[in-house]
Amino acid sequence: MARMCAICGKKSMGGFNPQSVGMNRVRAHRRYEPNLQPLRLDQYGRQGRHLVCTRCRRTLQKTA
Repeated sequence: MARMCAICGKKSMGGFNPQSVGMNRVRAHRRYEPNLQPLRLDQYGRQGRHLVCTRCRRTLQKTA
């Protein structure tokens, strides 16, 4: 199972590490991971634990 937000679908993305100053800079690959937290949610009338990103978690608190 991919590490992905259960609400918005946010998942990891690729990128490059920031490089220092110099002429021959080699771009080093890295992964940017979303900040996922476990949360109990009601989906389809059943309660379960889901991984939710912190942005969605804050939005759920605001509307509750």
